[in-house]
Amino acid sequence: MKQVLKESLPTNGDTSVLAGVYGPAEVKVSKEIFNKATLEVNLRPKIGLPGVAEKSRERLIRNTCEAVVLGALHPRTSITVVLQVVSDAGSLLACCLNAACMALVDAGVPMRALFCGVTCALDSDGTLLLDPTAKQEKEARAVLTFALDSVERKLLMSTTKGLYSDAELQQCLAAAQAASQHVFRFYRESLQRRYSKS
Repeated sequence: MKQVLKESLPTNGDTSVLAGVYGPAEVKVSKEIFNKATLEVNLRPKIGLPGVAEKSRERLIRNTCEAVVLGALHPRTSITVVLQVVSDAGSLLACCLNAACMALVDAGVPMRALFCGVTCALDSDGTLLLDPTAKQEKEARAVLTFALDSVERKLLMSTTKGLYSDAELQQCLAAAQAASQHVFRFYRESLQRRYSKS
């Protein structure tokens, strides 16, 4: 079975994550799923060992990837996404989601749609900020991160921290859906640049 390794380095402002995809490859019998590929995500912090925050992000990223990857095309195999934080200046989960998507596309892993991550922050007076910095996230009343697909801008995953109203949640989701168009355009332009070179 062939093994594929692809890396990409997307950035959200000053936040950057290096991503690699390994697989489809042989899987341990204990992790084998007979009708689809086993998807694993490993998130490594800039320094030190992964902690609770990284494990939580790994689960969110894995669930998002599983929603779009056509794992049934590679049963009884393993696809591993490895994410290495290069710098974290805010909106880290969104950057990790974007890095994972670009790496999966670059590796040729079959997916039903692309996906992207967008982070929103609400400050004390209700002002909405897209792609907040670490300082803005710290000072914000609420921070919301969404994963959206490229076909219908459907919500694949959301995680929130802080206090917000239902109306603010809908406002943030609408802003994230609008911002996702720019992210998908960036994907398209990046892939065109990469594959138009001969």
